[in-house]
Amino acid sequence: MKSRAKFKSYNRDQLFLLPPDMKDWLPEDDLINFIMDVVGSLDLDRIYESYDGSSGGQPPYDPEMMVCLLLYAYCVGIVSSRKIEQATWHSVPFRVLAGNLHPDHDTIAEFRKRHLKALGGLFIDVLRLCQKAGLVKLGHVSLDGTKVAANASKRKAMSYGRMEKRAADLRKEVARLLDLAGKTDDKEDAVYGKGKRGDELPEDLRFKESRLKRIEEAKRALEEEARAESMEKQAEYEVKKKAYDDKPGRKGRPPAEPSEEDEKPDPKKQRNFTDSDSRIMPVEGGRYFVQGYNCQAAVDEKAQVIVASGVTQETNDKKQLEPVLAKLKSNTGGVKPKRLSSDSGYYSGVNCETLESEGIDAYIATDKQKHSDKSPSPPRGRIPKNMTTTQRMTRKLQTIKGRCTYAKRKHIVEPVFGQIKEVRGFRRFSFRGLDHCQAEWDLVCLTHNLLKLFRHGNWKPQLT
Repeated sequence: MKSRAKFKSYNRDQLFLLPPDMKDWLPEDDLINFIMDVVGSLDLDRIYESYDGSSGGQPPYDPEMMVCLLLYAYCVGIVSSRKIEQATWHSVPFRVLAGNLHPDHDTIAEFRKRHLKALGGLFIDVLRLCQKAGLVKLGHVSLDGTKVAANASKRKAMSYGRMEKRAADLRKEVARLLDLAGKTDDKEDAVYGKGKRGDELPEDLRFKESRLKRIEEAKRALEEEARAESMEKQAEYEVKKKAYDDKPGRKGRPPAEPSEEDEKPDPKKQRNFTDSDSRIMPVEGGRYFVQGYNCQAAVDEKAQVIVASGVTQETNDKKQLEPVLAKLKSNTGGVKPKRLSSDSGYYSGVNCETLESEGIDAYIATDKQKHSDKSPSPPRGRIPKNMTTTQRMTRKLQTIKGRCTYAKRKHIVEPVFGQIKEVRGFRRFSFRGLDHCQAEWDLVCLTHNLLKLFRHGNWKPQLT
């Protein structure tokens, strides 16, 4: 029995359900309206210039629409080209952004791949918008790194020591199969005559030859890396040796000269066959490992805007402070932060000297501390003159000001990685190779800043 209550009219066969202007399908303050305005103000000439109209066939989709589609997709945590294609049919915001067009996933993937570097390059334009909106003050910048999985499985990696053993086994197997194939050919020639199906290698021989070729290429790459590292060690040794020889009194041990063994790769050093640029990275203090990259971000205190980004193959962060700082100055037109904080992974005497020479007040932990560790009492009195750089930094962080400043690092940079990886679900790169991953990480950081600008509300999308 039907209820006697009155309900709103419902007719699935109704011919007209939506307003004629697609923008009216969503509220005026929706994210898509913001993205369309911002993209309309960005310089997309680099993308437009790549189309000359000489290819013939169907005209391509408007790059402005494709850029809007990709930026919105990354903002809401959708990076799959197939899911973006589906969203242009099933999601109102995607449908509005695409102007009721439906580019297929191959077109979306090809556009992103073709213009990935240009898309990542828009990071600086968006950062300048954040600066104009007052979201970047550069009073306190915090630097940190996070491991992001590569588009490759760690099961496809092999150590140098295993490569040597496997290559030797494969050479023997290839030689055996070639000998067997030759004997088989002789027998078949005697039965069927020459020229009868004698031009094809056996399937297992083709596989083993291609496998051996890939292993040999990986071995050569590791050997080249080892030689390059050995040259760097030799150069460092010569600098240290000169400094030791020139030092009056020559107290202490002289620097150790690199051995010939340093020119050989570490037997445990691995290389991935799917993405050769990726590396095995320790995660959560070495509790487990991922095949991936070490992604860097320098974040401004004011609104958690990322002011510089980077991707490296190094598992350690010590060598990342200088390149990220150089990017920060380039991105902000030469403006430097007043203070910079980072965890113990970035500590070194060289990094402290670099920040001091730049006039930046540094707060870098000198060792790892557990949350349960009791903080020592704040030091008093003047700083002893004979203190080393490490002792001075340790003392600085034990002061009340040092503790308060360093504590801000936890709510400046760490939540950013949570927003990127947990909220938006970006945990794995879509591309392979260091350069492509750097461009995609810039795109991820760009969309993070877009969301900050959107939520701030006081934005003006006109670039000068």
